[in-house]
Amino acid sequence: MNRAKLIQDENLSFKISHQLLPEDYQRIDLYFSLPVEMGINPSTLNVEEFFYANIKNQSAYYADQLHLPLVRSRFISQNKGEQSDYRLNLNLYSYQVKKALDSDIKSTLKLKTAEEFYPAAVELAEQTSALTKKLRRYTPSDKKLNSFFENADNYLSWHIEQSFLRLLSRGPKSSDFTVEREALLTLCKSENDYRIENEYNSQVTLDDANRITNKMRLLERLIEYGVVFQRKPRYLNVNLKRFVRGIVTAFIMAFVMLLVLNARTNFTEVTIALVAFLGVVYGLRETFKDDLTDIIWRKIQKGRPKWQNLFTHSVTKKRILNQILWLEYITPKDLPKTVNELFQQRGQQNKQDAQLLHFRCDNKVLAKKFLPGYDEIQQQTFFNLTPFVRFLKRGAGRLYSLDGQKISNQAVERRYQINIVLRHTNKTEESIQRFKITLNRSEIVNFERIKDN
Repeated sequence: MNRAKLIQDENLSFKISHQLLPEDYQRIDLYFSLPVEMGINPSTLNVEEFFYANIKNQSAYYADQLHLPLVRSRFISQNKGEQSDYRLNLNLYSYQVKKALDSDIKSTLKLKTAEEFYPAAVELAEQTSALTKKLRRYTPSDKKLNSFFENADNYLSWHIEQSFLRLLSRGPKSSDFTVEREALLTLCKSENDYRIENEYNSQVTLDDANRITNKMRLLERLIEYGVVFQRKPRYLNVNLKRFVRGIVTAFIMAFVMLLVLNARTNFTEVTIALVAFLGVVYGLRETFKDDLTDIIWRKIQKGRPKWQNLFTHSVTKKRILNQILWLEYITPKDLPKTVNELFQQRGQQNKQDAQLLHFRCDNKVLAKKFLPGYDEIQQQTFFNLTPFVRFLKRGAGRLYSLDGQKISNQAVERRYQINIVLRHTNKTEESIQRFKITLNRSEIVNFERIKDN
């Protein structure tokens, strides 16, 4: 079993990624240990609101080797293949190139020295050029198919140019690697000239940054057709919640009616005291009905799954993957033994009071086989930590030091540390990993996997 990967995504987000086989079952558990001083608890952060706004799931076909599936010549002609076959193979290839490029760009940006950065960047540029040549080698002659090719080719060309320009703008600067830098800039210029030569975009669109960006977002969604599965979310406990609310309401109404009937026997006439008594009874009913419902509902819901995602293929409409999800606050006694032992391996100074948050995702693949050339699908879950930093205190203070007879000081920021344990299990195996996330109010400062002791 390949371990699930937990990696940083953006400034304040990370993602879990793992692969699934046909008819596979896998379970992902994520345990957050949030320091109490961060101010995150059931009163300040509602788990359902956090789930809907900050946890996203995506499932798509996955190929570790980019040459599978290639855009093959037998799909160019409608006489040798269906139109949907060509579009699907084209999208599979284009999407895989994009994902690989994004991943490699992020990896290259982590190289902080020019001696490591520029050779890696040039090698990535050569690989990217080879992949686009394979795509453009099979330009279809059929006008019905040509529009699909132009959309994919237009987007990939633009995305490659933008990716390498971003790489150069954020990478280390060095006058010793002028040749390598020029080679990367030449790739960007050639892709820009290629789009102009093929008249992929009008001048009006090119002159407006918003228009060209929005057009490319549309083309990106088009190449995801048939590759990224359609997700249909469902809240699982709607009817159960209605039932609980009905039972509580019936119980309270029975109690209220009992009080009203007793009041009628004690008060022979309608008096101010009777009216006041009935007003108090009905007021208490409205006051405690919702509170009592919430208390009972929390007890019943604890440990139960809350949501379901159904993933279907956008072309065939067949159901591919069924996903069941949990998200809830837990107590230390709810931690599995292996997870608790891993948390206990922290340094003594880090064993502070913490609020525990548990996310669970059960994945069941329903398909018996995938498209030709694809043996796996990739499941990704994205977590946005922006709501966490909302409660953080603004930082800082100053650190003073003595240098001879001179006192100097520098500003310091306040940072917080979140410990996360990722448990990945299937029918026969289990892997468990611990991560440490250090963040401030604006970004994740450090994302580190802690090796097993």
